[in-house]
Amino acid sequence: MTVHFIGAGPGAADLITLRGRDLIARCPVCLYAGSLVPQALLEHCPPGARIVDTAPMSLDEIINEIAQATAAGHDVARLHSGDLAILSALGEQLRRLDALQIPYTVTPGVPSFSAAAAALGRELTLPGLVQSVVLTRTSGRASAMPDTERLSLFAQSRATLAIHLSIHVIDKVADELRPHYGDDCPVAVVYRASWPDQRIMRGTLATIAAQVAADAVERTALILVGHALGAEDFRDSALYDADYQRRFRGRGE
Repeated sequence: MTVHFIGAGPGAADLITLRGRDLIARCPVCLYAGSLVPQALLEHCPPGARIVDTAPMSLDEIINEIAQATAAGHDVARLHSGDLAILSALGEQLRRLDALQIPYTVTPGVPSFSAAAAALGRELTLPGLVQSVVLTRTSGRASAMPDTERLSLFAQSRATLAIHLSIHVIDKVADELRPHYGDDCPVAVVYRASWPDQRIMRGTLATIAAQVAADAVERTALILVGHALGAEDFRDSALYDADYQRRFRGRGE
């Protein structure tokens, strides 16, 4: 029997891969992070499925639930919000399953930074301006940041920053980034990207903290920082330039 870890996407129930949807539909046991995964996704579970909200559970309790299910001959769908590659607590679960010799698969999902960029109608990389996106967070109760991963160090690259789990310290985030990006650098805060109650706040590093405080946003919000968010004067990509020769576009000779 197999445990299928599935990226459930950022919030909208239809932002899940076909593979993820089909795996949910064939697993008689489904474990999901109830605080972040939309209830509508559970409608894909087969009739009579055992559905367990893991939000109030410890890691030991989650692994015990999985072990009991697989021992009983059941495949398990394990749903996590966003994509499993970052900030998902996937690693510690896989380590436990490896020790128990329980097989698993991993199906990627739509990450929250992609949903936030879509909501803004913005590309996070622009030719000649920025070609990198840094996915990071600030220190919190659950995880401290390594000294080599300070925001001020990332900011030296002037890449677009997607800062997770940090809305509660946005004033400190802005203060740390302003010397590198400038007071007028565009910032967007996307609250619950792709959910029905999605909200967007746009500002600059000089103004965004006050806007967030006035809107009383406290959690489940992503901070995007970088000049790509507001740039209009950038060159076109060479990819679609008529004079750019590439494999699938010959010279017509």
